[in-house]
Amino acid sequence: MKVEGDMFGTLDVAVSGLKASRKHMDVVTSNIVNAQTTDTGKGEPYRRLEAVFKASKEGISGVEVADIASDPSEFQKVLKPGHPQADAQGYVRMPNVSLPRELIQMNQATRAYEANASILRRYQRMVEASLALLR
Repeated sequence: MKVEGDMFGTLDVAVSGLKASRKHMDVVTSNIVNAQTTDTGKGEPYRRLEAVFKASKEGISGVEVADIASDPSEFQKVLKPGHPQADAQGYVRMPNVSLPRELIQMNQATRAYEANASILRRYQRMVEASLALLR
């Protein structure tokens, strides 16, 4: 495993973490917004999306979102007899989105974003302190 020796490697890792966390938050937001979407225009409910992460390169190099994958789990069936998409028995197929799960995912993505932003703030303070010593 190769470890970058300069601070720019650390910055690259933190910036990649910010970008990946932001994309993760976008995916979770889409899931939350569409948690009640029973027809996406293709005749079926919204299908939950997941961000798939991967390392940017070998060693300690950062992270990126490699793919946005659809969750293959079954749709929920809810009894709503008057709903336009209800079947003959009155059941509506609902998205496979669990709001508690999405809120946990959003919390994780937010904390990862905050951690990477904190690294950048600390780096900025370190550079400012170094410049002050050189004056």
